[in-house]
Amino acid sequence: MCRWIAYRGDTIALEHYVTEPSHSLISQSIKALESTVSTNGDGFGLGWYGEYPDPGLYREVRPAWSDENLRYLCRHIRSHLFFAHIRAATGTPITRPNCHPFVCKNWLFMHNGFIGDWNRLRRKIEHLIPDEVYPARLGTTDSEAVFLAIMGAGIDSSPVAATTKVLQQITAMLGENGSGDSLRFTAALANGRDLYAFRYAVNDSPNSLYFRTAGNGVVVVSEPLDEDHASWKAVPENAVLVAEEGKKVEILPIDEKRLQAAE
Repeated sequence: MCRWIAYRGDTIALEHYVTEPSHSLISQSIKALESTVSTNGDGFGLGWYGEYPDPGLYREVRPAWSDENLRYLCRHIRSHLFFAHIRAATGTPITRPNCHPFVCKNWLFMHNGFIGDWNRLRRKIEHLIPDEVYPARLGTTDSEAVFLAIMGAGIDSSPVAATTKVLQQITAMLGENGSGDSLRFTAALANGRDLYAFRYAVNDSPNSLYFRTAGNGVVVVSEPLDEDHASWKAVPENAVLVAEEGKKVEILPIDEKRLQAAE
């Protein structure tokens, strides 16, 4: 499965969390320790916020370990909120539009997980994307489709409520015809000010997700970046980490009653 990092806090160079640590994303692209696959070589991407409301974006189909640009970019790009992602494809092509993070307006999104029997559910899930948002659909992944569905579900009013609504709808789809298909949704959303990280699963165990407070901010990762594992806390199953501007980091349960009502 994919590996990723999300950071919100003081403005720093991306290299502090993306390329410098002993178990950096580059190391994880070659040998991940808490993933169903050890190699994540199906492309990578960076997303960051700077002087403009919309984020910067760099995506590449080559493995992270083989792109000489990555270390230079991470050394010179400075940001208060950034994403980094290495991909292990789960059936869709290895193309630049299919690499994470994804951007729509001022929002960034990245995902580690999958929707079981995506081919069966693809049309239904894409139907959740409103017409005014659908032009942003550039790739073929389930991840991008879910992101755009969340965009259309009221993300600007409440990112957590919009995400919960879409998870509710997909959970209902998974229960149709007694298929027992799985969903793993370990994902991050950001709007330039606030960061949200979700850990959720249906008919399966959710993928790993950890966080550590860092000064005035927080770093959220698929697996610890160093050997000091005691300093990393696991995000609970079926929960969302909320790191909003000017507020302390919170861990909130995903509204399971609402999700179960849809099953």
